[in-house]
Amino acid sequence: MVKSHQHLTFFHLFSLISCTLLFLLFFSPPFLFFSQFPVQSFVSNNISSSNKKIYSNGNANINNGGGPCSSITNNTICCDRTSYHTDVCFMRGDVRTHPPSFSITLYSTSINASLEQSHELKIKPYTRKWEAFLQDKIEELSLKVINASPSAPILHCDIHHDAPALFFSAGGYTGNLFHAFNNGILPLYITSQHLNRRVIFVVLQDHKWWHTRYHEILSQLSGYPPIIFSKDEVRTHCFPEAIIGLRFHGTLTIDPTQMNDRKTAEDFHQFLDKAYKHRAKRYMHVHAIITDEKPKPRLVIISRNGSRAIENEGELVQLGKKIGFHVQVMKPECMELAEIYQVLNSSNVMVGVHGAGLTHFLFMRPGSVLVQIVPIGVDELARSCFGEPAEKLGMKYVEYKIEPRESSLYRKYEDSDPVLSDPESVNGKGWQVTKDVYLEGQNVSLDLQRIGVHLVRVFQYVVSLRGL
Repeated sequence: MVKSHQHLTFFHLFSLISCTLLFLLFFSPPFLFFSQFPVQSFVSNNISSSNKKIYSNGNANINNGGGPCSSITNNTICCDRTSYHTDVCFMRGDVRTHPPSFSITLYSTSINASLEQSHELKIKPYTRKWEAFLQDKIEELSLKVINASPSAPILHCDIHHDAPALFFSAGGYTGNLFHAFNNGILPLYITSQHLNRRVIFVVLQDHKWWHTRYHEILSQLSGYPPIIFSKDEVRTHCFPEAIIGLRFHGTLTIDPTQMNDRKTAEDFHQFLDKAYKHRAKRYMHVHAIITDEKPKPRLVIISRNGSRAIENEGELVQLGKKIGFHVQVMKPECMELAEIYQVLNSSNVMVGVHGAGLTHFLFMRPGSVLVQIVPIGVDELARSCFGEPAEKLGMKYVEYKIEPRESSLYRKYEDSDPVLSDPESVNGKGWQVTKDVYLEGQNVSLDLQRIGVHLVRVFQYVVSLRGL
């Protein structure tokens, strides 16, 4: 009994870490406890009434997340380090950048006499602070508070801004779709949407392709051109306020209880609709269904190349049509995000094998259905990465766990081999083994009769829900 409990506890922790390390080439030791870090803050008296708030409502707070920095007075730097995943700092007052030294300085003319003449904090603005291997690759910012006395040198402002800055890193795992949304887009939305586009993104470790691919989303969050923060930038930018770092609520999750304005996952979907609806119209004729018959429920199959591919995908398509769906096979790597959004936002069901491509469930309407095909060895991983977030979005989640004979591993190993008979013990050897064996080492050949039972139920659900 004790052994069983130990296995359950370990695998729960393993799935949490594995989800965040999806498709990566290394293993990082799992954490055992939630850690709270001491909040570091520095508060000084007002220095000037010239630092005006720039919001349309006049009372907006750059911090929409509450916590230790819920109230930010003028000429203040406050860092919230209570999250296991991310640090977020706030600066209000005369804020000036110095890219060559990777520093941001808050100048004050009236520092409290009980405090030192200067104060400095460090932060790496990426939402995976628990991962030491990655943190070594994230650029660090120095946040300083300096007494702006007549004798002290002060950075000259080359460019004045009347909107707050939001500093964050586009490094890390941004190239992976899952991480692009999980560690980038969603945290950006959580941290900045309440500012109503009156915020300037200052990006560390920038990639031009990132701006191009996610332009529609970024332009809905900020009405200003982004500023690239690098040591090659010699100009000093001056802001009335700054946010450094991004909030993180959980895997592909928005938690309204952690936001002052109580935004939900459904609000995020409406945000995506606003971002993509204009460009998505260009693709409507491409994917339009022309028929005189009563419209059928639309089912989209996310096709994969390489590992975890559906070997009998063509037969699955025919099965879906036989059940009564209009079936479309989608290859996301060959499509623009606006086109993917148009297809999925007008569909009822998405089917796919566990993998980063399932992140596109965020594009589907609440009430739609996600059918995740779960290969051997990734049960908990599949649930935590996509199952639970889909349900939080208001979708119906259906999990199809394959049997050993549906895996290509069945052709490589004996029935008694732990790879087939005891995946938990194999996963216990570490992330690299899981990655090699279960994520990159298997495809699936579906039992059509078995998965057909699930798809018939999904069809009946959609018909009853949509009145089709």
